[in-house]
Amino acid sequence: MSVRAADRPGVGEYTVKPLSADTWDAFAALCERNNGAGMGGCWCCWFHEATMSERETEIAACGGNQQYKHQRVLDGRAHAALVFEGDEAVGWCEYGPPSELPGVYHAKELAASGDPLPDYRFTCFFVDRRHRGRGVATAALRGALELVARAGGGVVETYPRDAPGKTSASFLYNGARPMFEKAGFDYIRPKGTKNCVMRLTVAPA
Repeated sequence: MSVRAADRPGVGEYTVKPLSADTWDAFAALCERNNGAGMGGCWCCWFHEATMSERETEIAACGGNQQYKHQRVLDGRAHAALVFEGDEAVGWCEYGPPSELPGVYHAKELAASGDPLPDYRFTCFFVDRRHRGRGVATAALRGALELVARAGGGVVETYPRDAPGKTSASFLYNGARPMFEKAGFDYIRPKGTKNCVMRLTVAPA
């Protein structure tokens, strides 16, 4: 699908495809260009296990982050909206049901809120360092919402940064609150000291 990067002059369209066996090579190339895509070579594995202990055990059993992520993709247990410029992947938005992404920060706080679990969580955005500031994250968000709609829709929950002042890109793994407000998400409550909970109900396509 083609998705507008941003509603401003000079920014065109990207193609968004689901992360799958067919797009794995492009995803892997993006990670390799960016030292494993942050967080110590994470390969977007962080949120797939509920605890650090489980994460370390499962990743070690697969032989490393890359192999672990690849196996989850092959098994259909890892989802993302992968943003392409031509044939090159330049960013993504990771999403999935809570059972697929249990390792969110402040999980006990979320559980104590009493809110029902959402159908989907949007947990991680990543943009190639050469393409930052060009609307890739916005394109990834719009693409992920479209993929959720195509899958039948549902309640989407996300946990963006909600703190004043300039923030290092390393702390914006889940984006910033204004991007989600522009996409129609509702603010629910704070999460931790610098993030918040936001929700949007996506209609089926």
